[in-house]
Amino acid sequence: MTEKYVVGLDFGTLSGRAAVVRVSDGEMVGTAVCEYPHAVMDTRLTAANGQELPPDFALQDPSDYLTALYETVPAAVADSGVEPADIIGVGLDFTSATVVAATAEGTPVCELPQFADNPHAWVKLWKHHGAVEQARRIVDVATERGEEWLSRYGGVLNSEMLLPKVAETLECAPEVYAATDVFCEAMDWLTWHLTGRLTFSAGSSGYKRILQDGRYPSRDFLRQVNPGLENVYDEKMNAPVLPLGHNVGGLLPEVASRLGLPAGIAVASGNIDAHVTGPAVQGVEDGVMTAIMGTSVCYLLSWPTPAPVAGIFGIVDGGIVDGSWGFEAGQTAAGDIFAWFVDTCVPARYQAEADELGIPVHELLTRKCEHQPVGAHGLVALDWHNGNRSTLMDAQLSGLMLGTSLTTTPEDQYRALLESCAFGARTIIEAFVSAGIDIEELVVAGGLTRNRLFMQILADVCRRPLSVGTAEQPGALGSAIFATVAAGEYPDVKAASAAMGAKKEGVYLPDEARADQYDLLYAEYSRLYDYFGRGGNEVMHRLKSLRAQARAASA
Repeated sequence: MTEKYVVGLDFGTLSGRAAVVRVSDGEMVGTAVCEYPHAVMDTRLTAANGQELPPDFALQDPSDYLTALYETVPAAVADSGVEPADIIGVGLDFTSATVVAATAEGTPVCELPQFADNPHAWVKLWKHHGAVEQARRIVDVATERGEEWLSRYGGVLNSEMLLPKVAETLECAPEVYAATDVFCEAMDWLTWHLTGRLTFSAGSSGYKRILQDGRYPSRDFLRQVNPGLENVYDEKMNAPVLPLGHNVGGLLPEVASRLGLPAGIAVASGNIDAHVTGPAVQGVEDGVMTAIMGTSVCYLLSWPTPAPVAGIFGIVDGGIVDGSWGFEAGQTAAGDIFAWFVDTCVPARYQAEADELGIPVHELLTRKCEHQPVGAHGLVALDWHNGNRSTLMDAQLSGLMLGTSLTTTPEDQYRALLESCAFGARTIIEAFVSAGIDIEELVVAGGLTRNRLFMQILADVCRRPLSVGTAEQPGALGSAIFATVAAGEYPDVKAASAAMGAKKEGVYLPDEARADQYDLLYAEYSRLYDYFGRGGNEVMHRLKSLRAQARAASA
């Protein structure tokens, strides 16, 4: 019997990757990666005129996504040695709330000559935080009106979501808004490109487009937020919404020719990058929390019924798999914090020592601090260097480290930052538990699982054993799993996950003595969390405001 294969596409923050995956067992037989030529434009609009960008902007060039698509798929197929005729489907994931403004034909508005120099015409990446004011106004109006859907997002909305970004475009660049026929997630723009059919993914629609119980926010609500938004869903976001694992349509012949794939094969409805990891690590059963740990962290959990979890990013029926309610929470930075520290705060002699040993600086710092007794560095930090997603939903918060002295070492600080991210994870887990949701298993995946110290700290702080996903590229594998369902090879995602996903159970176990000590540190973290995050002291907000004023004055 001839084996069948699918292509899984994973579009991350800095690169796109493709994997050719065997349908029977999830084995990756060929892979390829392509870095985006323009990466993230957060200081200058390098894809256009190079102008300086306002604070908290994070933009991308949509042509980078097509570059990655057309480079990685043929390369992955060649690497696999698989006959293209044996490939039956394509699935893809994308960083969520990455918003494309496009014409009715699918052309990104930034590619129109008259808008090439307008930052609001370019793709607004997930971590674009320019829409803070709009997000707050949306929440204020929803709270005032008693909108029921707000409770599905923990009572707050993050500026990363789609509607605040669209409102930002309307208010800051009305000419771009007027020229836009479609505001869509990048995942939906790509399936549109592959099939010629514009549809919206059910997962991202629920988590990022405020679709709840089959309805978007009302026209009355939108008019109160801004009269210009009254008909935005009817006029600029009115495509059909498809369940996860659904077949959007057949691969267009002209696209298939460039990719080296058969025309007409199934293209699965797009999905959120973190969300496809659950199936890849067999984390789709109710009560299993999947933590996707990389530059940021996304926490996913399925549960039979909705529940009001405070500060959770979204609660969506069928948001992870059909038949269960999907809960999403997250931390806006983790690996990014550790990388920032290594890049900007570590002395040159540490780099020289790491080079001499032939190891990364991260590994050197880990070796220097991994045997410290808990609390020996005398530090506690807040993991808010890119704001707080859960449970405070406040992009204007910033990082903090308390307890430094003239004897504090880089490795002390590094360990404190690792611990701060584990404390943030525990805060999220406790929010679920307080809402009556049992977390029976914690499965971790992503690049940070390679940091053995961080994983052990996480197990100790959260007092839970950690299972570890074993897929080398869980995003691409997860997208491939959805492709097999779209192609009709498995009846549902749970069945496909059981056959194709993989994890190793109980890799890290909590140490009770260390966990007891971490309880003491966590209590201090929680006091700082409430003081700076819940209105005790607005200094972080004031500092960001002063920064914006100073930069504006010097521009």
